[in-house]
Amino acid sequence: MRRVPCLLVNLRRKSHQLVSRNFRYSSGLTEIIEGTSIYKRFHNVFASEYWFEAYDLPYPKRVITDTGKTQYLFRINKGVEDLGESINQHMPEAARPIPFANMIYFGDGDTDVPSMAVMRKNGGHAVAVYPPGKGKSKCVELFKAGRCDFFAPADYRAGSDLFKRTCLLLDRILADIRVQEEMWRLGRGVGRGK
Repeated sequence: MRRVPCLLVNLRRKSHQLVSRNFRYSSGLTEIIEGTSIYKRFHNVFASEYWFEAYDLPYPKRVITDTGKTQYLFRINKGVEDLGESINQHMPEAARPIPFANMIYFGDGDTDVPSMAVMRKNGGHAVAVYPPGKGKSKCVELFKAGRCDFFAPADYRAGSDLFKRTCLLLDRILADIRVQEEMWRLGRGVGRGK
């Protein structure tokens, strides 16, 4: 389980009066994620699940595949987190509570590639991470193909390359929000809030 640089997000959001949310979605099992020490830091978790019934074999309740993960990006974007609700109704970009431009996706495997591509195509940000010492070449390929903004070893400590690159993206998001707010204040609203 990776450790999200929450301290960084908290410092930046407090200085700009913004709310940050950490979501986790995975092809892995919900029960494993719920058993981690960082589970309580997630606003919501979307992961594969089994239905367990006494005296019966478990069967899949929800299976999240590589392309299925992209659905959850749109759920977050549209604020439709209840899995019983459809996300297929049209919602104007300006009405969406969490614009893609304000989202950062961290991916650490092949099942994350479609989500990183969707994120980037919709104006969001993606960071490919790899275990220190191995897997860098795949991340370089993703970077060259324009599927991620940055790549770095999966070292979430302050001062690491991943931490610094995440800071750059957060600063960019915050600057874009402030520019839009100022333009709106001056009477030339752009993007959200038109």
